[in-house]
Amino acid sequence: MSPSPLLEMRGVTKTYGGTRALDRVDFALDRGEVHALVGENGAGKSTLVKVLSGATPREGGTVSLEGAPAEVRSPADALALGIGILHQGLQLVPHLSVAENVFLGHEPTLRRGPLLDRAALARETKALLAQLGETIDPSARLETLDVARRQLVAIARALSRRMRILVLDEPTAPLTSHEAERLFAVVRRLRGEGVGVIHISHRLDEVFALSDRVTVLRDGKNVLTALTAEIDRNALIRSMVGRDLAGEYPESRSQPGEAILEVEGLVSGRVGPVSLTLRRGEVLGMAGLVGAGRSEVVRAVFGADPRGAGRMRLCGRPVDPRSPREAIALGIGLLTEDRDRLGLIGSLDVRENITLANLRVVARGPFLSKPRERAAVLRLVDELRIRPDGIDRQVSELSGGNRQKVVLARWLHTDCRVLIFDEPTAGVDVGARYEIYLLIRRLVEKGIGVLIVSSDLPEILGICDRVIVLREGKIAGSVLAGEATQETLLALASPGTAA
Repeated sequence: MSPSPLLEMRGVTKTYGGTRALDRVDFALDRGEVHALVGENGAGKSTLVKVLSGATPREGGTVSLEGAPAEVRSPADALALGIGILHQGLQLVPHLSVAENVFLGHEPTLRRGPLLDRAALARETKALLAQLGETIDPSARLETLDVARRQLVAIARALSRRMRILVLDEPTAPLTSHEAERLFAVVRRLRGEGVGVIHISHRLDEVFALSDRVTVLRDGKNVLTALTAEIDRNALIRSMVGRDLAGEYPESRSQPGEAILEVEGLVSGRVGPVSLTLRRGEVLGMAGLVGAGRSEVVRAVFGADPRGAGRMRLCGRPVDPRSPREAIALGIGLLTEDRDRLGLIGSLDVRENITLANLRVVARGPFLSKPRERAAVLRLVDELRIRPDGIDRQVSELSGGNRQKVVLARWLHTDCRVLIFDEPTAGVDVGARYEIYLLIRRLVEKGIGVLIVSSDLPEILGICDRVIVLREGKIAGSVLAGEATQETLLALASPGTAA
């Protein structure tokens, strides 16, 4: 008789309004297994995890742990049962320190009295971060860290509880392949210790490199469970999207022209001097390790961070945007890497988020024209296939991929000559990614200059025409994407290598 699975979910059902988010879903996880859970945005992956974590009650089905029925009615129940969840939306407290976030809720205390043992807190936090190859100061306030480092803190927090089941929901979305591999080493060690890991990712390279089995959800239903070694990439994509895609990246047909954006000697904080040229009709990539200064460069170009030195020209004309408002007026748009915190207003609906940056286009005189606004938004929602397509729906209710499309729709609603994408497909499924790539290609064919910052090296090589690599706040090199490899980019990005 074979041993019971570590986790078994049978016939799990969940409905939101009239939408069946989970339709009699089966899922099993063995001890010492990494089981990938994949599917398009809205396929039901996050809902299944919420049921497992006790955050969402199921309407039908059963959950068993090691053959015994388990009732998980709250996140506290899940923790007590040894189920740890690293959610895609980082559930951290910005005003607390790194160490306080890592051990929030189970802080080590002094043996005498109720006082917090700060020394033990810092020591254990350092040890957890060291497993991830990080040296973040445990006393640093979380809000001072960039998105990638906040993600590493969230991973350390998940590791701080000794769980028998660990769920990683898009854990590497803001990480480079270098940082991701350090995380994978930790996951493999946990697997060797008998921990069961559920890995949710839109990065298929990760799925094939790390998982033992893969389950595909589509429209809330199981469509495939297979040994990862026995399924090929095209078959997996077809199972996820329900159709064949013409490759993962569209072919480049643009012919870059004259310079549209020129940056010379830019210095912002610890970054610089940086000089770059973006040509009309070009997709320029910017790669580098976490902390290399990629986001700082584009935020300074967009006027969101102050520039200590440097000059900029747009279409040959000197410009000096000192705020995002001035940059937008000049025709420069930025899709921020942290779309939920900085790119969207979660309390507003889809319509309001899209038109926010350019209300004058949908106004009649000094007043907003509701019919004109709805017509403009409906056109963009249809063009980008934002789902569900109710434009009065609160944007926080949408999946990660559709929230990203809303941010993109906002910039299409403006008259941009330069669009900067900072991690454009983080947390976006393979089908939506392809749609975004096609749209980027349509933009450059219209003569718009596109600058892409991405931690996903296959994406950088697949969608960009040329790539510049940052290292420790400066440009380490520039290569044509068609002549480069991931190893080339990593060598340029890594400290201690020749530029």
